[in-house]
Amino acid sequence: MSQVIKLGIGSILVGLLVLGLKLLAWWMTGSIALLSDALESIVNVATALAALIAIQVAALPADHNHPYGHHKAELFSAILEGVMIILAAIVILHQAYVGLLAAHPLVTPLWGLVVNGVASVFNGVWCWVLIHQGRQHRSPALVADGRHLLLDVFSSVVVTLGVLVAIESGWAWLDPAMAGAVAAYILWGGWRVMQDSMSGLLDESLSEAVLEQVRQVIAVQAVGAVEAHDLRTRTAGAATFIEFHMVVPGAITVSAAHEMCDRVEAALKKLIEGCVVTIHVEPEEKAKHAGIIVL
Repeated sequence: MSQVIKLGIGSILVGLLVLGLKLLAWWMTGSIALLSDALESIVNVATALAALIAIQVAALPADHNHPYGHHKAELFSAILEGVMIILAAIVILHQAYVGLLAAHPLVTPLWGLVVNGVASVFNGVWCWVLIHQGRQHRSPALVADGRHLLLDVFSSVVVTLGVLVAIESGWAWLDPAMAGAVAAYILWGGWRVMQDSMSGLLDESLSEAVLEQVRQVIAVQAVGAVEAHDLRTRTAGAATFIEFHMVVPGAITVSAAHEMCDRVEAALKKLIEGCVVTIHVEPEEKAKHAGIIVL
């Protein structure tokens, strides 16, 4: 079992624990703001399950029907997560509206806030683990899950402060108002999660900084070539694809050109672990006198 899958299972278990604590906090207080927090945790569990399934699909090797692999499954999971976050925010907005129409004082609020605070601590630690490990393993599903939990932690802090103010001031309307504010923030976060995933689905290129490193590697390692041009890159989940044309002297042997390609490919895979490199070799009359000049 890979580390990424273990983290996916861990997200489900942590999500269930946090959900139980937040539902307990809501039951103890009757707070609509705490209910909104609990509703978001239901989404956490559902999206963690979707992320685990996507991670397992993305790990499948390339086959006849999917020669480039299944890497984009994680991106679909991240978009699904964004949709579910937005739906949760709409439900919370409805609850906040109902609460504003019939505001009521809270019961045993301090103990409920303590329980909710414990849940937030679990979420805070786990979201750091997911974002850190997700970036290390280049897993969009884990990173999206971690960013979602980060939104949950932030909203929990805001809810706690709002409920405390409501207790001290006696303003019962402040509780559902805080729930509405949290919902608006969650809507923004859900859109951000979807936006980040869409770039991967649309085959976005590597960043300019990484592209410059790729060009430098080709320039240094393609000794014997004339130039390299038409460099194209794209990312799909954890996978990175690099393609370019390499112009070689017309008199060079096929074996020598192949050895040159192997050298460049090995260097690029050292720069970007697991990348897939495709090199189209061309004779020197195809030179465009542009692109990457071999050193």
